[in-house]
Amino acid sequence: MAVHLFAGIPVSDFASALAWYERLLGAPPTFFPNDTEAVWDVAEHRSLYIEHRPGHAGHAMHTLFVDDFDTVVGDIAARGLRPSQRETYGNGVRKATFRDPDGNEIGFGGAPVEDG
Repeated sequence: MAVHLFAGIPVSDFASALAWYERLLGAPPTFFPNDTEAVWDVAEHRSLYIEHRPGHAGHAMHTLFVDDFDTVVGDIAARGLRPSQRETYGNGVRKATFRDPDGNEIGFGGAPVEDG
């Protein structure tokens, strides 16, 4: 069975959210399916999209687990965004959570730091 994931994020102001997510993800959207949605392909068969849905904005919670956590979070910081929260769990897994202007949470997770 082939699985394609589209993780949706409702936003109240499409234009400002579009600019914010371009900074977060480091690129313009992969495509616009219509006037109220923008889609970024974040990996093969995995996409993140924003949709203008003011009544639902601010409730999304998504985490992208990435191979090079420090580089990804550093690149986002270089584009002017800082995580609202950073955590390291008991097993060493790290997470940086960013909140868009509506309060939607987009986290980036990374494997424990290797000793050696």
